Amino acid sequence: MAKKKRSYSDAADSLRGVSTLAEAKAWMAARGITEIECVVPDLAGVARGKIMPVSKFLSGPVMNLPLSVFFQTISGEYPPYDGLVDSVVVDSDLVMEPDLSTLTAVPWAQDPTAQVIHDAYHRDGRPVELAPRQVLKSVVELYAHKGWKAVVAPEIEFYLVEPNTDPDYPLKPPVGRSGRPEIGRQSYSIQAVNEFDALFEDIYDYSEAQGLEIDTLIHEDGAAQMEINLLHGDPLVLADQVFLFKRTIREAALAHKIYATFMAKPIADEPGSAMHIHQSIVSAETGKNIFSDDEGDPTPEFFSFIAGQQKYLPAVMSILAPYVNSYRRLTRDSMAPINIQWGYDNRTAGLRVPPSSPAARRVENRVPSSDANPYLVIAASLAAGYLGMAEGLRPTQPLEADAKFLDFELPRGLLEAVAAMQHCDEIANVLGPSFVKTYSAVKQAEFETFMRVISPWEREYLLLNV
Repeated sequence: MAKKKRSYSDAADSLRGVSTLAEAKAWMAARGITEIECVVPDLAGVARGKIMPVSKFLSGPVMNLPLSVFFQTISGEYPPYDGLVDSVVVDSDLVMEPDLSTLTAVPWAQDPTAQVIHDAYHRDGRPVELAPRQVLKSVVELYAHKGWKAVVAPEIEFYLVEPNTDPDYPLKPPVGRSGRPEIGRQSYSIQAVNEFDALFEDIYDYSEAQGLEIDTLIHEDGAAQMEINLLHGDPLVLADQVFLFKRTIREAALAHKIYATFMAKPIADEPGSAMHIHQSIVSAETGKNIFSDDEGDPTPEFFSFIAGQQKYLPAVMSILAPYVNSYRRLTRDSMAPINIQWGYDNRTAGLRVPPSSPAARRVENRVPSSDANPYLVIAASLAAGYLGMAEGLRPTQPLEADAKFLDFELPRGLLEAVAAMQHCDEIANVLGPSFVKTYSAVKQAEFETFMRVISPWEREYLLLNV
């Protein structure tokens, strides 16, 4: 059957995405859109860009931003540029072109506003290797060359906390509709979720207005800790959705005078927040899951994918756990993994194979934290699996015991993780040498900023005792 050609009216009815600038014009006219947010995700997954009138966007949708937008640390500083880029062009403009398939509403804006995610190009037309969206596209292309397509499904955990305007004070759970803050652990509690019904109704409404699909919402282990699961699909589409979901959840929470935080370990005595990534690989030609054979048994590719994760996830740990705070989550007495053992339905291992039919056989990477850039974390995880299949690696035996009593196999801190990536040529070849060099410099600069801060622990135990 021939595919139906979409008309302008079809595009105007769509909640998310168009194909042409003419369709974008019709889409925005149908909604009375007056402004558009032109955004590009930076290395931290922060939305950078410009807000402009719709008329300006339609007259020339390309915008310019300096190359330095991909060098900025989370604190707004920059590492030394020496050895990273040509000093003559360090502040040169990049060309940002909109991906019109990401066009959608900004439902929390006061005036009718749209948003569209952009890709970054050099002025000669080359994609910017440092751009997180491009890093993920490059990994997806490696799979395409093999006749494969990756399928992912992220799970994002986050905390709701009281507004905190003084960073010296610890975070606390917010007050719900009962008038009391949550104190004890309420895993999977419907009642605990109902405490914030009004907020979650807004999250669902905002998501629907953007064409974002939530699979499930649950209460996680921590006090006022929640998890949203997304439907499985294309890696770039899902990374875009996580990027937009983070904005959506934060904005909805602020409207209710609550903070939503994706910090990996925001509260000392509570579990950390993860971004679990479910991964499977299908044949681009047949759509069949290559992790299962015709008899429904696991294939060599399945085991090699796991082996690649075991070998290379430690080398991309600075992407999976990108901040000093991220490593506070990865402790033996928490729910987070401390190694890259794997097992069938074993949630204590870094790699879990969930119960499923052969067609849905997949590998869950439980190592990443929720503070990670979704584009980079999906790219890094898929890169590790790709290398395992390309090299024909074999994994360890599946673990049935509690993995948290085994040895640490992951870097314990940010600088150790950065060094692991810098010394892994295979990862540099997949993610790009210039990306690895720049990303490492940004992480090292962020660590130096952290080292300028004196923590309460130091004042508590060192002030009068040493």
